[in-house]
Order: sequence, then structure tokens, then C-alpha cells
Amino acid sequence: MINILNFNTLLFTIIISLILNGCNNDSDKNQGLTSQQPTQKYAKETILTGRVSNKKGNLSFGELKATDSNNNFIASTQVNKNSHYTLTIPANTELPLILTYTFADKGQDPLISVVINAAFKKYDINDLTTLIAKKAKSLGGYTHSNMTIAADATVGVPDANKTSTGFRGDPTKQYGGWH
Repeated sequence: MINILNFNTLLFTIIISLILNGCNNDSDKNQGLTSQQPTQKYAKETILTGRVSNKKGNLSFGELKATDSNNNFIASTQVNKNSHYTLTIPANTELPLILTYTFADKGQDPLISVVINAAFKKYDINDLTTLIAKKAKSLGGYTHSNMTIAADATVGVPDANKTSTGFRGDPTKQYGGWH
């Protein structure tokens, strides 16, 4: 009796899976749940600002370079003695932009922050933004979705702060300011 019940269950499962597979046989028209986000760009010349730091504190006197996702040069500037930068991005520049801070002594790995949203103009660059950028790249690239997943996986939020009432102000600032 038990063997017949198991056989009937197996047979039923196979028949249902064949029916469902047959319903979804049009692979060219159904690409799953992936969504294509429109490419954002700066419509006019835009000035980005921010601060550069690492675990040891504020950093200064290094070079900041903006490149596109294909590593094509966009713009560069020097970080001032107060660890701040101002970077002019030309009109019609498509996002994402990768902001890379190179240390003046060249003996350390660069710090990275990624610009994925044209609405924001302030981007800090630090160890956390570097970790988030590297994680997003390993997930398949610098998309909003990958950056969100990377930030969530990288930033340790205490259990007491995992409810919506724990967030104050702009929640993306809790992800290292990558917005």
C-alpha cells in the first residue's frame, strides 16, 4: 500500500512538472523576473563632492579618478588637505561611474565608491564603500540591485536596529554613502 502511494505521488509530480514545463516553453518571450533599468546619466555638467577616509582617519593629497564601467577615463582631481574633493563630471556622462582614490605613496590598494544614481551629488570614499563596490562587482556589476545586495551583505546592522523604526533619515547612508 505504501509503495503504491509513493508511486502515485511520484507519477503525479512528474505529470504536473511536465504540464508546467510545457506551459513555459516559449523561452524567447519569457525572460523571467529580471528587469532592465534605464541607463542613467548626468544631463548637464555636474559637480560631485565628498570626503575620503579609511580606518585610520581622513586621507589627503591623493588622486581621485572617475571612470566608466569599461574603465574609460571621465575626470580626475586631487583630494585637498582636509580630505575633501570636488570633481566635475561632463554633461551626458552615463552611470555607473567608479570613483577611485589612489594613495599618494602608491603602496596601498585604492579606495572605491560607485555612482549609480544621478540624483545624488555627494559620495564619500572609504573602506566600506570599497567593500560594497567589490561585492557588487562580484555579483555581476554595478547595478542598483547588486549595490543594495552588496551593502546589505557588507554592513553589519545590529539586531536591535533591523526594524524600520531603527532607521533615521536617509537609510542609504547606513550603507556607506554609496548613493
